[in-house]
Amino acid sequence: MAKEIKGVVVPVVTPFHQDETINEPALRQIVNYLIENGVHGLFPSGSQGELFALTTDEKKRVMDIVLEESNGRVFVMPSTGAITTRESIELSRYAERAGADAISVITPYFIKPSDEELREHYLRIAESVSIPVLAYNNPGRTGVHLSPAVVAAIAEEAENFIGIKDSSGDLTNTLSYISSCPPSFRTFMGRDTLIYAGLCYGCVGTVAASANVVPELVVGIYEAFMAGDHALALERQKKLAPLRHAFTLGSFPVVVKDAMELIGLPAGPCRTPIKSLTGEKRQKLIAILKDLGKL
Repeated sequence: MAKEIKGVVVPVVTPFHQDETINEPALRQIVNYLIENGVHGLFPSGSQGELFALTTDEKKRVMDIVLEESNGRVFVMPSTGAITTRESIELSRYAERAGADAISVITPYFIKPSDEELREHYLRIAESVSIPVLAYNNPGRTGVHLSPAVVAAIAEEAENFIGIKDSSGDLTNTLSYISSCPPSFRTFMGRDTLIYAGLCYGCVGTVAASANVVPELVVGIYEAFMAGDHALALERQKKLAPLRHAFTLGSFPVVVKDAMELIGLPAGPCRTPIKSLTGEKRQKLIAILKDLGKL
């Protein structure tokens, strides 16, 4: 039976050694840490996993490790988006062969495709596999916005196009996906400060980078909401907010990796030119982690 695609999904960091090669034992350790803390799904090679810094072969290797180590305990939804439709299809087919439960496909980046080009891009990817396909809208990073109208059109044409992660931070946009797509369409909140709000409006879960650091807190927001305890869900959401706001202390995506290192998880460095926090900024991150009870 196929796993339900909902709940707390973690865009897993890709741990590197100091020489910037992938630290495979560390990735396995992090996968187990996340699963043991109750997350529902894993999302390897996403933005937080430095997809922009990985070769196609490295993305495939990361998928294999996460699938092997999770061993069916949670659903795995690798990121298979790329600048070209051709590369995205190659990664998507690989993910299906490797045993992925679903795939998440970020819009192309660097280039700016038209709505019609985006529609055809996603239709061709969806046609290339039989597993569920979810789009990923992150205009702040890609410069490309996937409009609710285009998403609804794709959902109408491709049966296995079943959801989207919205990292726009625009709640009105998130709501438009929910209202313009079929009732079974799954919208995930991709902005960590809006998890509770997204759930209130009908999101089925969240893809939250901060869950690499505090999986139990992010899962706690979701579980409290699902149990009908809105006050507790909101309290936990407010507790999470300073960590998400801390993302601006350094260049993306280093803050999550630095936070993980500080609490004893082997995330390693980012690939250069991105560098770790130093001085006052590092101290601010340490203070936030102390407030969260992680240090």
